Amino acid sequence: MKLKLFALILLLPAAASADSAWPGGIAFLDLGPAEGDPPVVEFDGKRVLVMDDGGQWRAAVGVPLSAGTGRASITFADDITMSFDVVEHAYAEEHLQVARSYVSLSEENLARYHRERKVIDAALNNWRDVPLTGVALDSPVEGPRSSSFGKRRFFNNEPRSPHTGMDIAVPEGTPIQAPMDGIVTETGDFYFNGNTVFIDHGQGFVTMYCHLSETGVQNGDEVAAGDVIGLVGKTGRVTGAHLHFGTYLNGNAVDPAILLAESD
Repeated sequence: MKLKLFALILLLPAAASADSAWPGGIAFLDLGPAEGDPPVVEFDGKRVLVMDDGGQWRAAVGVPLSAGTGRASITFADDITMSFDVVEHAYAEEHLQVARSYVSLSEENLARYHRERKVIDAALNNWRDVPLTGVALDSPVEGPRSSSFGKRRFFNNEPRSPHTGMDIAVPEGTPIQAPMDGIVTETGDFYFNGNTVFIDHGQGFVTMYCHLSETGVQNGDEVAAGDVIGLVGKTGRVTGAHLHFGTYLNGNAVDPAILLAESD
């Protein structure tokens, strides 16, 4: 296996093709013919999704929003690496007005946030080793999509972290459908996110649905594409009813617009 993998890497260019390889984007890297077991690949110490894309192994690497531009690399067995370039991508700013309690947290709410952050991080970094042949997603709801992913946000004129999802404007009570087969790994009512569902689609590919009025699934439920998982709402830190739709690869938030089938 060691010799076979080494031979595979020798056939690859020094810097592989990486469409949408910008901060908050995805580096799609060709790894050679899909023969035998898929190669084990890591990026920043985390496993990377490798799919059989029409008879070729292809990695889908989530690039963190915090990444700088320039050369980056994935690592195979025996510390063999393959490089790609992270390119520049501009994101806008967004100014929102919300209740003061969602900007300056009380000690009680701050403690709640830290407890919930551990649960959220565990869900976003879950790894389930299942074969995949693609990462294209159906839209969970039909409605106007904002281009707010990656925007630097100011709540009541105070700077906060960039926006890590796509907001889809639809009325409260609109059914939300699973965009791809998967397993529900976490649900809950979180301080900022409100009622939230996490779906694990395999190999570190996770989707998140926030601000729901109702949750229609439980932890451990298997869902198929098209199954209703809840209803759109306005719970948590919001300015009105909408779905916050988040997509994650190897623990990093990536722009859902890259993955939605209708975007192709």
